[in-house]
Amino acid sequence: MNIDEGDQKLITWFGRNAVPLARGVLFVIFFWFGVLKILGVSPATSLVLALYDRTIPFIPFDIFYVSFALFEMLIGILFLIPKATRLVVALLFVHMLTTFLPLVLLPKETWQGVLAPTLEGQYILKNLALIALAIIIAADIDPFARRHIGRAPRL
Repeated sequence: MNIDEGDQKLITWFGRNAVPLARGVLFVIFFWFGVLKILGVSPATSLVLALYDRTIPFIPFDIFYVSFALFEMLIGILFLIPKATRLVVALLFVHMLTTFLPLVLLPKETWQGVLAPTLEGQYILKNLALIALAIIIAADIDPFARRHIGRAPRL
């Protein structure tokens, strides 16, 4: 096998497996991080608590925290279900809105200087890669128009 043939085989493999791998990775990340919160060992707890104090202190923290953990776990599970892609991508973007809030509401915890994030800030900014994976997965689904040619789309 020459380099061109090997290159073609590798690219073909990537094309066949990119979306299933992305789904698996997002499942592992979201489910695992949710489980860490449930077990009380998440390194993000102090950041979540600080954001909670600034935004929704009218809900008991224990209830909010467990709900947030279960929400993360649900997102992870839904990424494994191709028919749930539209729903899970929407849920992911809601989740991302909440996870990016500390960059604005908690600047002392997330920035050490101009365009220089703290470790917590870097932890948040890595979510851009998760968003990119979700976009790749969403790009792989059939649009309603293509699935329902000649019929009104079902919601």
